[in-house]
Amino acid sequence: MKDRVTTTITRYQKTFTDFTAGQKVVSIVGTGALLLAAFLVFKWVTTPDYAPLYSNLSSKDASAIVQELDAQGVKYELAAGGDTIMVPQDQVYSTRIQLSGDGLPASSDSGYSLLDTQSLSTSEFQEQTNFKRAMEGELSKTVEALDDVDTAVVHLALPAKQVFSDQQDPATASVLVSSPVGTTLSAEEVQAIVHLVASSIDGMSPEDVTVADSTGKVLTPDATEAGMAGTRTQEIADFQTSMQSRIQATLDSVIGPGNSSVTVTADLNFDKAITKTTTYSKDPKSLALSQSEQTEKYVGPAGSGVGGVLGPDGQMDPTTTSGGASKYDKTTKTSDNAIDTTVEEREVAPGGINSLHIGIVLDSQATQVPPNQIRALISNAVGIQPNRGDTVMVSAVPFDRTATETAKKELDAAAAADKKAQTLTLYRNIGIGVVAALILLIMWLRGRKKAKARQAATTLVVEQLREEAAARGALHEPNTALLALEQQANDSDAMREELASLVERQPEDVANLLRGWLVDRA
Repeated sequence: MKDRVTTTITRYQKTFTDFTAGQKVVSIVGTGALLLAAFLVFKWVTTPDYAPLYSNLSSKDASAIVQELDAQGVKYELAAGGDTIMVPQDQVYSTRIQLSGDGLPASSDSGYSLLDTQSLSTSEFQEQTNFKRAMEGELSKTVEALDDVDTAVVHLALPAKQVFSDQQDPATASVLVSSPVGTTLSAEEVQAIVHLVASSIDGMSPEDVTVADSTGKVLTPDATEAGMAGTRTQEIADFQTSMQSRIQATLDSVIGPGNSSVTVTADLNFDKAITKTTTYSKDPKSLALSQSEQTEKYVGPAGSGVGGVLGPDGQMDPTTTSGGASKYDKTTKTSDNAIDTTVEEREVAPGGINSLHIGIVLDSQATQVPPNQIRALISNAVGIQPNRGDTVMVSAVPFDRTATETAKKELDAAAAADKKAQTLTLYRNIGIGVVAALILLIMWLRGRKKAKARQAATTLVVEQLREEAAARGALHEPNTALLALEQQANDSDAMREELASLVERQPEDVANLLRGWLVDRA
């Protein structure tokens, strides 16, 4: 085994010695690269995958957990500024169980975990206090889950319920948040905090939640106003952009791109309206629900009657009248008909258009289309309503294209420079390739020339050895060394390799040997 290893090492050493200078450099660099790659792969394979053990830890808990991990000999890494501790993935659950047995993390007993320690002797006040502390802890964790919030403190004011009162005192909350350095909470994030807290407490409205940052600035009023104004402004901007894009696309297809400019101003209605309408109707073909008829008839005897005029004293002066028989007929009909009632309620969503104003400018140098025709086209395309106050103004003026032409020249110059740089890079790469090919060709020719020289020298040496061995064999002078050389000469490949290595290592000695043989033959 030892001889085999020695022979292999010797063969590699001899092969490396036969290399040229360039081949030696390439061999050394390639071997080093392979070793470095193997080392990196081995390090990547042997490095364990880390997973979070605990996150959002306080500095006290993080210090205690790190000390315990050092004592147990568990590898760990710190992340997120020291708030998160990472351990090998296959040791996460076992490590958590061990740390829980040691009471770590100690400050994690907040939130609903406070309610786990209730006893039978707990008073009502203690129950209410623990419940409020639990809610504050859970809300703090929820707010801290936001990306731009490092720490959060929530305080709740939960008044007692009034039994015999119709009006109850509202529940209120205050939230103090701390953000990373250089980070400011946006209005949307503040609104999210407000609604998260308000939705978590029974009977609490968003107006009863106050949010402040670590500098003492109250964020809630600004967030409410800015959020509503920002939403409306964004909706108006989106509508105007969409309308402007539609009109610009129409104009570009008619008069060509770059020959017109469009400006749209919209007045949107964000009021929410609800309209209720009640309509009564009757079907004449339908039967009545109920119907009644009353008839009265009277016939009196013929004769005189007593009558008179009422005087100032309240007495009636008697007057005698005479006439024929009296009678009358009276008929009364009552009918209750069914009435159809239709109640319609319509809710108008906010975002309607109060008015729309469009301004269009055409390049008079590039188009000959009359402005009136463009105005009629755009009015029909977007649905302009004059009774609503919509307006469309079209003007034709020559455009100033100095900036456009300058930008075009700069772009053309930049494109030409890029093309020239690409051409130079191509020529450089071609030149480098040609030089490299020439170098390889020269090296190949030199190597071939050296190989031919080694082949000729080896052949000459072998022939000289054979002739010398034959001469000494004719003189009956046995020589074990010459017989061994002759035996090796039969294996031409092995002999040629050995002699080629001899010529490479000791060229002067081989030359002197050849000169000596030539002198002896002469």
